[in-house]
Amino acid sequence: MDTMVMHWLDWVVVALFFALILWIGVRSGKNINNSEDFFIGGGKIPWWLSGISHHVSGYSGVVFVGYAGIAYTQGMSIYFWWAVNIALATMLGAVTIIPRWPRLRRALGIQSPTEYLKMRYNQSAQLLVAVSGIVTKLLDVAAKWTSMGLLLYGFTGIPIWVGVVVSGIISLIYIAIGGILADLWTDFVQFMVQIAAGLALFIGVIMHLGDYGLNFFTVFQSLPEGHFAVFNAGRGQGSLSWTLLYFFVIFFSYSGGTWNLAARFISTSDGKEAKKAAMFSAGLYFIWPFILFFPMWCGPLLFPGMDQATAEATLYATLTNTFLPTGMVGLVLASMFANTMTMCNSDANTISAVLTRDILPIFKPEILQASENTMELEREKVLNELRTSVTGLAMTAAARLLTEKNSPEWNKRQYDVFLAGEGEKND
Repeated sequence: MDTMVMHWLDWVVVALFFALILWIGVRSGKNINNSEDFFIGGGKIPWWLSGISHHVSGYSGVVFVGYAGIAYTQGMSIYFWWAVNIALATMLGAVTIIPRWPRLRRALGIQSPTEYLKMRYNQSAQLLVAVSGIVTKLLDVAAKWTSMGLLLYGFTGIPIWVGVVVSGIISLIYIAIGGILADLWTDFVQFMVQIAAGLALFIGVIMHLGDYGLNFFTVFQSLPEGHFAVFNAGRGQGSLSWTLLYFFVIFFSYSGGTWNLAARFISTSDGKEAKKAAMFSAGLYFIWPFILFFPMWCGPLLFPGMDQATAEATLYATLTNTFLPTGMVGLVLASMFANTMTMCNSDANTISAVLTRDILPIFKPEILQASENTMELEREKVLNELRTSVTGLAMTAAARLLTEKNSPEWNKRQYDVFLAGEGEKND
């Protein structure tokens, strides 16, 4: 696939997006008074903000690219095994596990998802889970930052490592300054950007369906055979057995097994607020992915003849170029960045919490005491920002290692491989 040439107006949109999230980070930093504020927002995060953040933390740019190929070749089953599955799993978590997170914070004073392990079991169990989780997450986040570099290359032709470094630095700045408050409010802004971009493409496709002899209702009647099915045949991806297994995994992940998602619930005031946050997120999973996937489902009717690899590599870009005006392409790119940055930044903040609360105090106990002492606020801020900075630099370094080579040919090859893959595994 050839890279796109963006209009200057598209560049303005992307620049404004980055400027806005940096401003949010700076503003959020003014409300940080102690480690509780930095890591969990003082336990005062409203349910609707927690719910939106939980929702968008499950997306990345690959949802708009890699999943496009699945939607093109398999139809509506992706909505059921991915979005509806997550919605139902989160609803079940809302009445079982999720309300317990803020209760643990209020009863035991936890600020990280792994602090409870020391109290419930022992320090060795806490350290094992904390260290192994951080190592895994560093690699995970580095890969996601690399995906942003790949996406930027696909839209603009800018070298992959530039996209990695730019997104990493911007994320590092506003998370180090504003903590989870910056993370949550940028999640909100990023969701608004995603809605604007998604609705624009949704409406753009619907308005042009008449050019192909279709309308919103006849689209579903005209889809290729099997594309209107809830489950795919056999035992592969999207089948009933596969969907049930995926539900089991997603239930524990979205109920707090994934650290950054647990932090959203720990940050709420009580179990009722956490439950409402989870239900809100679940409701969004029922509605919003349907709007996102609709243009992709129309793909076989609008642009027939693609295989899955071609659809993964070209479908979303083709839809964007065909049905969106100048300026909206930049919004789509910002939306892709927004989704992936949301996942990365929430992970970075949680990793910082685990480092500060669970690992470093083992070797230097006064760190935890200093973090809890409001009389040493300035020192605490430095410590918090230092932990996050170290985390961010490590992630950036890891991502840079993943993209060490930097010839135009290598960039192009990596981009094609990235888009022709199986799509995101959502964690």
